[in-house]
Amino acid sequence: MIEFKNVSLVYPNGTQGLKNINLKINDGEFVVVVGLSGAGKSTLIRSMNRLVTPTDGELFIDDENILAYNSRNLRKLRTEVGMIFQNYNLVKRSTVMKNVISGRLGYTGTLKSLLGIFSKEELSLAYQSLERVNIAEKVYQRADQLSGGQQQRVAIARVLTQQPKVVLADEPVASLDPPTSHQVMTYLRKINKEDNITTVVNLHFIDMAMEYADRIIGMRAGEVVFDGPASEVSESTFEEIYGRKIREDDLVGGQDDE
Repeated sequence: MIEFKNVSLVYPNGTQGLKNINLKINDGEFVVVVGLSGAGKSTLIRSMNRLVTPTDGELFIDDENILAYNSRNLRKLRTEVGMIFQNYNLVKRSTVMKNVISGRLGYTGTLKSLLGIFSKEELSLAYQSLERVNIAEKVYQRADQLSGGQQQRVAIARVLTQQPKVVLADEPVASLDPPTSHQVMTYLRKINKEDNITTVVNLHFIDMAMEYADRIIGMRAGEVVFDGPASEVSESTFEEIYGRKIREDDLVGGQDDE
């Protein structure tokens, strides 16, 4: 379980990223976080693996306060909490396999990592991960030869190879066209259900949030302003979260550059 207790974050320039967040995210949930650009969605997600560090409160993952972690603890945390980024975060000149097997780096010693030495079991796991997102045929291609949707599937396979307890996805479909976006979300949802991996996704697309989420968390100005089952969400709910009327283009698309 992930639990925020009175968590706030003030950046060095004085900007308040999070304001007194209190949340519990249960094991195996598929949670979508929505809100306008600057609402605090990325800050919330990135606090869960300490890419950003809250300045007040406590943040528990499996009953351990990760805000008290030192560098060694953080290394372990980041093997257990996988991250998928909007820009894929792949090594473009490396092959698909090299990118995916890098999901094991947190478990491998420094020397083996530098030399690229992995066991047969790890290599098999990486290939199986590629099969699960239907991109195994690209295993020896360079990442920069793939389309955006294919690169994001490679990023998902890398996280699968990491075998995390939690997957965080920060605007994973913001750069993709609608059909490809749905494909990526379908894979994330499938992995969540099959492996019971707690999944927290930032989305700007309202229709996708309603289609894929078990639960929707709405943020505005660093605060949680809605938290409930996706089945209870309507267009008026989003208008309350966003603090304004929802235009038609917001319902079907749009990008969030937070």
